[in-house]
Amino acid sequence: MRVETITRINFDPPESLSLRVAFLSLWFIDMVAATLFFVVPYANELNPVTVLFFEFLGLPGVPLAAGLYALLIMGIGHVLSHPRDIQFIGAIVAFYTLFVINNVLLLLSGDPLVSIVGL
Repeated sequence: MRVETITRINFDPPESLSLRVAFLSLWFIDMVAATLFFVVPYANELNPVTVLFFEFLGLPGVPLAAGLYALLIMGIGHVLSHPRDIQFIGAIVAFYTLFVINNVLLLLSGDPLVSIVGL
């Protein structure tokens, strides 16, 4: 009797290097902004997981939570097959673009993107 592996997960990163670099760049800016939210008095971090990490570990908990998000997203991108992996990372880049614009505007002006646009 032969024993074979029933399922095997093949890790293959999305082929678009520029999308991965864009994600990591936007993720880094978002992580810095999220960390600053705990320093400035006029802005609050809304993500409950990041707040929980901050409560337990202080400021080092914020980059740790952000790092876990990045690992999760990169892991999902590696598991998905082509072209779903590129579509997934592209959608994440679009979301992170909105997050970064909102967070940077909030830090610079004190107002979120929604109130600046007037929605």
